[in-house]
Amino acid sequence: MEQVPTSPGERPQEPGASRPSWGEPLSEWAFAQSPFPLAIFDEDLRLVRANAGTKRALSRTEAELRGLRLPDITPDPVSDETERMMRRVLETGEPQYVDAPFVPLTGPGAEHGWATSLTPLRDPDGLVRAVSLAAHHTSGTGEDGRRPFAPDDDASAVARVGTTLDSARTAQELMDVAVPRLADFAVVDLLDPLPRGTEPSAVVVAGPVTVRRAAVRSVLPGNPESRVAVGERTVHPPQSPPAECLAAGRGAVYATADPSVARWVAQDPAAAWIAEYGAHSLMVVPLRAGGSTLGVALFSRHRRAEPFLPKDLWLAEELANKAAASIRNAPRHHREHTSTMMLQRSMLPGRLPQHSALETASRYLPAGGESGMGGDWFDVIPLSGARVALVVGDVVGHGIRASATMGRLRTAVRTLADVDLPPDELLTHLDDLVIHLSADEGGRDDGDTAGGIGTTCLYVVYDPITRHCTAARAGHPPPVVVSPEGSAYLLDVPAGPPLGLGGLPFETVEVELPEWSILALYTDGLLQARDHDIDEALDNMFTALVRPASTLDAVCDRVLTALMTHPPEDDVALLIARTRALHSDKVVVWDVPPDPANVAQARRDATDQLTAWGLDDAAFVTELVVSELVTNAIRYGEPPIQLRLIHEDTSLICEVSDASGTAPHMRRARIFDEGGRGLLLVAQLAQRWGTRHTTVGKTIWAEQSLIV
Repeated sequence: MEQVPTSPGERPQEPGASRPSWGEPLSEWAFAQSPFPLAIFDEDLRLVRANAGTKRALSRTEAELRGLRLPDITPDPVSDETERMMRRVLETGEPQYVDAPFVPLTGPGAEHGWATSLTPLRDPDGLVRAVSLAAHHTSGTGEDGRRPFAPDDDASAVARVGTTLDSARTAQELMDVAVPRLADFAVVDLLDPLPRGTEPSAVVVAGPVTVRRAAVRSVLPGNPESRVAVGERTVHPPQSPPAECLAAGRGAVYATADPSVARWVAQDPAAAWIAEYGAHSLMVVPLRAGGSTLGVALFSRHRRAEPFLPKDLWLAEELANKAAASIRNAPRHHREHTSTMMLQRSMLPGRLPQHSALETASRYLPAGGESGMGGDWFDVIPLSGARVALVVGDVVGHGIRASATMGRLRTAVRTLADVDLPPDELLTHLDDLVIHLSADEGGRDDGDTAGGIGTTCLYVVYDPITRHCTAARAGHPPPVVVSPEGSAYLLDVPAGPPLGLGGLPFETVEVELPEWSILALYTDGLLQARDHDIDEALDNMFTALVRPASTLDAVCDRVLTALMTHPPEDDVALLIARTRALHSDKVVVWDVPPDPANVAQARRDATDQLTAWGLDDAAFVTELVVSELVTNAIRYGEPPIQLRLIHEDTSLICEVSDASGTAPHMRRARIFDEGGRGLLLVAQLAQRWGTRHTTVGKTIWAEQSLIV
């Protein structure tokens, strides 16, 4: 009996022997090597596999695509409709077809139509576990699968180069556009080192020229023509076509019979591919921008019979110029982005202050993409009387200007908070500041919003003694409140206009919050996701906030996980606080009759209370502070007069209130003056002190640390 051959290179099998199973590897090869885009989406409609055709069509790697939904990959109403059909495949198990309109793609060939089929993938039990997406061109191509450039294609081809300010990505975009529709093989080599600064570079001499390979692409799998890997350095010898192109600063087309090409092949082993793969036409184009030569792009044809023509050279130069402009701007963009990040991070609080009134946690995510970091900020500001201010703001725009404006506004907020302005008055002063800043910068015309006009801000003050929360907002989203019982709602804060508009008032709302309530302050970037609307985003945030968690840091991470399904397009600032209360055993109030004889009694009351709290070590300083503040209130203030002691975990606060609106001030007493040293003494003994005005007068307060 004859032996049965199996496959080339294998020994024949004996009759009756089992044949090897090629099903699984053949299926994997067919998926990976198919020229048409193929992708697999799981039950959540997130991409889990993508073949080479998909990666080539989208100009993105499988790692970049994995985990994304179709609308994230190609944002378009057609993608939304296709995703709905994919969900129908999961639910019904029936294939679906998208004939028109076609799924839009963003890589090479994006301007042509694509028909798409959606097929259910079943497990051995027949359950649908995934959806397969297969796409193919609906427009005609040449016999070899290439579609040559038409005149109408030129503008769209150039537009697909330089979409980012990443040098490597830009170089690869140039290759992806050119191969296979313009050339069969192409490389981009950048000078090593690249010219720096904005001044034109010196003319490149006629070799040898040291370059670093930035990108390569071939119609052959694995780019076998390139002897130099991406990222490696190489040297183009003198009088070689790349060296002559760099020296002359203009492009040229060569036949491989040209003496300069023959000399290059003989001199440079890295050029041996020209003869090995039968290249018959070469084209070299310099990458020039702003008077500087940055590198050279080389194109060749070895499969296509026709040589490069002048129109091909013109298009290659247009592509190279677009790439060069992006590559030249990339270092400046990187420096500005780094400076912006350093500036903003230096202005944001490195560590939130610990406070007895609130437990806090925060997160900040800079915007993805090329827009750069913006002007979002947050802050936690300790106030007098054991109160705490929470601030979140968002400056319009991105980049270093927005970060600088954010820094000025954050400093202004802290300054205004130090004088204990109510939230509505603070926003009014901040509004005036933005108007003045915009007037100072109104002559600039650089595309940024002058002085921070349009900035939004939310200012919240929490008092742990009364458990009152007071808030006002200027064009900013309202905070979320989560009660201890687990219900979440938006705090009804009247919506004021964004800062810088002027003429419109801000309103304050005051509510009482139960102890252990959660306050969530955020910027609008948290709610701006592609795959859900604002109502769905709020529902997701409410769900994440009400779930029990051991720490507020865990709550922050849970909120970001629920809402950030892709890199944010705008900055995201998130500040979460859990309220605490100072109960009556930590706060004592006495009414003081307006008679100097009662100063001694006020001192005794204070020292007795310190003994009850076990704070005898603080009695000496407290007696002096109480004596000075009560004496000033009786002498210069108006009744009624009150003395209040507040015992926090790490500090002791002494407050004296009266009905007079006149604020005291320190002065320098002369040697023989009998008075004038009281407030100076208080300032020296206390950790900090100040005045806050109320609706019925003022309060003078002094805080001393209990930490030894």
